[in-house]
Amino acid sequence: MLQQTSGGGGGGSIMALNVFKFCTFLRALGSIMIFLVVGVIGLTYYVIVVQNYGPALFNGGVDSFVAFLVLLLFHAFLVMLVWSYFSTILTDPGGVPQTWRPTTDEEEGGIVDPLVDTAAGLGINRDETQKTRFCRKCNQFKPPRSHHCSVCRRCILKMDHHCVWVVNCVGALNYKYFLLFLLCLFPVAVLHIS
Repeated sequence: MLQQTSGGGGGGSIMALNVFKFCTFLRALGSIMIFLVVGVIGLTYYVIVVQNYGPALFNGGVDSFVAFLVLLLFHAFLVMLVWSYFSTILTDPGGVPQTWRPTTDEEEGGIVDPLVDTAAGLGINRDETQKTRFCRKCNQFKPPRSHHCSVCRRCILKMDHHCVWVVNCVGALNYKYFLLFLLCLFPVAVLHIS
């Protein structure tokens, strides 16, 4: 949606695009994306198993052995792909607890973040400009590397991005499954192309 804002002294107006209006569209798109991914996986299964290597199992000889190995590898990676995809969807990315507050250091009189303090113990220098942040949308403090997701409408710990393909944020608790999903996509795609 375009909004007009007037400049301070020039009298001109600037057109600004409010991209957060698209977040409602992304929430509605979620179910369609899951069906689309499952459809692509089903199509890949049909092409590899039914069309290409399934009939080659009955040819006999070396072709039958190669087809058996390809189908064995394909099914192994397909099981891992489907498991990691649905684990990414169903695992909570890790929201900031409502009761989270930065702790205060009584000796120094400042706010100390336990996540940053562990880095200092490892010899990593803390950037002095890093302050405890406050989310105005959630109305709560948020730890470092936490960001507010406009689609999920909450703050996510170690948020990477909101992925429309998994209909979820990629954060601290489901990043492992998302990475496994991406790694399992490559062998399945290579087998599909060959």
